Amino acid sequence: MARIGYARVSSVGQSLGTQIAKLAACDKIYQETQSGTTAKRPQLAACLEYLREGDTLVVTRLDRLARSTYHLCQIAAELTRKQVDLHVLDQQINTHDATGRLVFHMLGAIAQFETELRAERQMDGIRLGSRLWET
Repeated sequence: MARIGYARVSSVGQSLGTQIAKLAACDKIYQETQSGTTAKRPQLAACLEYLREGDTLVVTRLDRLARSTYHLCQIAAELTRKQVDLHVLDQQINTHDATGRLVFHMLGAIAQFETELRAERQMDGIRLGSRLWET
């Protein structure tokens, strides 16, 4: 029963240091620099493949793990199939019990909502900027 960590940052200029420090108690840590929106995350795939029954996947925040609520549900289904728990440190989620599983799904939906709001604000800013350049 191992604790397996996964850390991800979105761009080369960002540091994995804070996440790695929080995951220090893990037996093994997978890490990568990939945008959360990309489906190709080889270290996440390797991490999920490595996990065995009774293990716990540890991440610092849900948004480091999945790119959408749908993706989060896919990962959750795979973890359930493999009988692997998920521990999210910063949000104090542990899917070892029913309460942790409920909080996991609620926060996943909220994280997706925040991502969509951020994208909408970004697009609004781009549209506003392009109109300002036209005048």
